Amino acid sequence: MTDPVPYRLPDPATQPPYDAPAYGSTHFRHPKQLLRIPHTLTETSAPRFEPKWYHPHADLSKHNGKEAQGERIIVAGRVFDEDGRPVKGAMVEVWQANSAGRYHHPRDQHDAPLDPNFLGRGRVFTDEHGNYRFTTIRPGAYPWRNHPNAWRPVHIHFSLHGAGMAQRLITQMYFPGDPLLPLDPIFNATADETARNRLIARFDLDITEPEWALGYRFDIILRGRDATPFENVGG
Repeated sequence: MTDPVPYRLPDPATQPPYDAPAYGSTHFRHPKQLLRIPHTLTETSAPRFEPKWYHPHADLSKHNGKEAQGERIIVAGRVFDEDGRPVKGAMVEVWQANSAGRYHHPRDQHDAPLDPNFLGRGRVFTDEHGNYRFTTIRPGAYPWRNHPNAWRPVHIHFSLHGAGMAQRLITQMYFPGDPLLPLDPIFNATADETARNRLIARFDLDITEPEWALGYRFDIILRGRDATPFENVGG
């Protein structure tokens, strides 16, 4: 039997810190002290995230059979572990603003129209090769009150679930060429430029479907030196 490969800790600069000075709200909500609590069987094995319990919803571009407003896109990619092995059966949840930059949520009071045919949330599972895929509407940018004249770049939120409640990672996917990226404190909270750019999807003609939707590829690495930056990992 070979010895297990030790966990390769990422460089701190490749993950956003819990307290990012330019991202104002982190100063008030980041943990002041971290306590390591051993996980019990409950946290590591429950609940069971399986399609029979959490039915996939892979097409966000319509609701009740009616098409949402905006540019239809396809997002696809693969989920890997730190050694490049595909992760199968992972539940990938996504949520986002609509094409006008407004979330379908009562707390979002941005002066932009709601789309009754777009709820902005979905769920898929990776296949045996770690692939996932969903259809949605390209979201719009929106203002936020972090600093004067602050606007969030176009983005989609991702939440990845493993075998239990303690195995959840959260990140955001951005779009190439967005002029707001250099100005965004959340995107730039990851100090390492190479790691930061892992958050930007790539246009992919192979994913694009003719006369229907542009395609974007967003691969996710769960941990290790080449891990995707996650909101709940930084130190």
